[in-house]
Amino acid sequence: MFNTRRKLKSLEIKLSHSDRANDIRGVNQLAVDAVTGLTDIVEALHYTILSLGLNDKDQPTKTRGVTGFVYRNIRNVTAFVGDKIDLSLSQFGSVLGQHESSLKREVAISMLNGVLGDYLLERDNPLAVIMQLRRDGKALSDVALRNLIEKSDGKILLMVHGLCMNDLQWQVDEHDHGIELARDLGYEPIYLHYNTGRHISENGRDLAALLEYLVTISPQPLSLSILAHSMGGLVSRSAFHYGEKAQHTWLAQVNKMVFLGTPHHGAALEKGGNLIDILLGSNPYSLPFAKLGQIRSAGITDLRYGSIIDEDWQGKDRFSYNADDRGSLALPNGVRCYTVAAVKSKQSTVVGDGLIGDGLVNVDSALGRHNDDLLHLTFPEQHQWVGRDMNHMDLLYHPDVYSKIRCWLLDD
Repeated sequence: MFNTRRKLKSLEIKLSHSDRANDIRGVNQLAVDAVTGLTDIVEALHYTILSLGLNDKDQPTKTRGVTGFVYRNIRNVTAFVGDKIDLSLSQFGSVLGQHESSLKREVAISMLNGVLGDYLLERDNPLAVIMQLRRDGKALSDVALRNLIEKSDGKILLMVHGLCMNDLQWQVDEHDHGIELARDLGYEPIYLHYNTGRHISENGRDLAALLEYLVTISPQPLSLSILAHSMGGLVSRSAFHYGEKAQHTWLAQVNKMVFLGTPHHGAALEKGGNLIDILLGSNPYSLPFAKLGQIRSAGITDLRYGSIIDEDWQGKDRFSYNADDRGSLALPNGVRCYTVAAVKSKQSTVVGDGLIGDGLVNVDSALGRHNDDLLHLTFPEQHQWVGRDMNHMDLLYHPDVYSKIRCWLLDD
């Protein structure tokens, strides 16, 4: 989800160090899994052709005889080579040493985690992103967090990025909402970095725990505001839900939340992806290719309707067709919530606002509107704003968007 119209500034910052051996191990594991997965698809298609498409799609699609022997050997040799490489890197990886991470590496890993983040964690892949609070691409220690809190007298702005992104991508064309708000309003920005491929509710629960920890180490009460882009808004709402369930104390220290292009009621692209799943699964010859569409992560499939609690996905096949049966979750009590929708069209039209929106999220979803009163989010009219002639990524740097954020956060 990188905007090709704008380039990230080359940042002269000291990013976190990364282990070269772990990077190579992670890529090696992905390569092994890719070859094995492709072999499974080819064998399944081969089996379907041999059975003239009369095979039961619920039965194993393994070939027999010499053909089956060939496919098994491909898997075994691939696994053997991968294990040897992994073992060598584990034993002698220290020779490669560490290197300073680059912005390109951070972007690539964030995109990879957005698409495969849940799978990376399941496989214990070293490329999996772990949630942490960061500044300038580096994890913040307890001491650093305390210093930032004291420096701002507890006035903290938590920045929560969107799908396939990372904390460094708030800075576009030399503009960073967090840095500008620090200059104009005295906030101290702290950036969340998290694995966007996990279920939104899992990230929400972990964020709630992380904020509770922040409160416990803080030398003084916080005056916390949250600025969230895209999926980050869903993660933030989920954190409030799990914070309330756990009776966390950080909830009382949050004053405002601003959502930028958040798909409160889902994104059309994921709904389209679900349709492709169904179409590919309807024919025995296309069924093996359905696995390609199902590579996408739990975080992405949660965006179909904007699922932010465990009950929305537990016990369900996330790739089958399911109606929107989400649990209703209102905006947090006692917090002033604001929302921005972007629209690519200059004029309001049914297609432009209702279907295209900002290219990823339509206007109704971004503003929380829904025909079901239980799902409708009650943002006050003056807490909503629609920016025209801009796309989803323009929300990160557009001067009109910043002006609106600044106005809202300044308003007492």
